[in-house]
Amino acid sequence: MKDWPYPRYVAHRGGGKLAPENTLAAMREGYAHGYRMVEFDVKLSADGVPFLLHDDTLDRTTDGAGRADTLPWAELSKLDAGSWHSAAYAGEPLPTLSAIARWALANGAACNIEIKPAPGVERDTGTAVARAARGLWRASRLPPLLSSFAEEALVAARAAVPELPRALLVDEVPPDWQARLARLECAALNADWRGLDAETVAAGHRSGYRVLTYTANDPQRVAQLAAWGVDAIITDALDVVRPA
Repeated sequence: MKDWPYPRYVAHRGGGKLAPENTLAAMREGYAHGYRMVEFDVKLSADGVPFLLHDDTLDRTTDGAGRADTLPWAELSKLDAGSWHSAAYAGEPLPTLSAIARWALANGAACNIEIKPAPGVERDTGTAVARAARGLWRASRLPPLLSSFAEEALVAARAAVPELPRALLVDEVPPDWQARLARLECAALNADWRGLDAETVAAGHRSGYRVLTYTANDPQRVAQLAAWGVDAIITDALDVVRPA
């Protein structure tokens, strides 16, 4: 198994439940709680700017509405992405991938970039995010890990920037998961914690793959996953799951 340079404990969407997800404020919150790796979602604006947002639409986590990929970055940048969480974060903007990269590099934080394409632009998003990541982290010895549920996006990312490590995200571990990882040339499987067991983790390691999991929030369950040798545990519970 190749060396794995990433921390075991990862802050989900930057700050878990403690700050508005996928914002710079969230990254700072995760870092303040001792997390040295952050996970976040990246998609493309209408004019091709990689920025952070989980949903296909703006409604849940901003004061905008409708599909996020229909607006140019100049419009997206004006939205409030913090008020939905709490008044303390009112006015927090959506960040670009480049802004997160500058913060991460300045603070020595590792990044798991989930490629989160809007429907129909999987290939374009995978290509654009991978190329942006290559440029932004060019001088870093610790590259970001690219992950996605969208296999087409991973194929595009591999074609564009094959040297960046990739992980396949799954809700349930499929019977052919090792064959999928081999076909996509992924370094890791990232599965819902409820679908993982010790044998799956061991099988991945025997085959030379790393195993990640999301989103484990109970400290006892996190401890069990760590005992199984899970390589990275993504959590929302930053105030109760303490990174070792």
